[in-house]
Amino acid sequence: MPITRNQLFDFLDKLQISHKTVKHDAAHTVEQAQANRGMVPGGHAKNLFLKCKKGSLWLVVVQEDTPIHLNRLHKLLGCGRLSFGSPELMKEVLGISPGSVTPFALINDKTQRISLVLDEQMMKEEMLNFHPLDNRATTTISRDGLLQFIKECGFTPKILKLPLNSP
Repeated sequence: MPITRNQLFDFLDKLQISHKTVKHDAAHTVEQAQANRGMVPGGHAKNLFLKCKKGSLWLVVVQEDTPIHLNRLHKLLGCGRLSFGSPELMKEVLGISPGSVTPFALINDKTQRISLVLDEQMMKEEMLNFHPLDNRATTTISRDGLLQFIKECGFTPKILKLPLNSP
């Protein structure tokens, strides 16, 4: 069974990682998230669950206004062509549904199938905001708290400068 939002919060509390959550209507896109969340301070992300043609899985987390070109991103990552992972695969690996993609879902990837990419520009923010495993809320966490959470889940992120410049 995937971890629930409350279990995620319990895990963050156990790690002594401060977090604050604001509930709102479901947000399936960046535009809906912007309209629903109100004035939540800090950096806000868009999160892409991607599958490489060769089978590897990627979670790419960038500032919400960062353009991503999948036809160039795969070269930077050193993998085959990328496409969006299916909802079924997302549920299997991350335990979440489309619209709820978040680095917090790494807690559900017990076999570390995901390779994580964090946007260098986003990581300059002191405070970051992500869905807490469902898109009806936004959770604020410090950059250092996010990195601690990721490490405790068994992952080592790649921090890359995105977007890619034109070829």
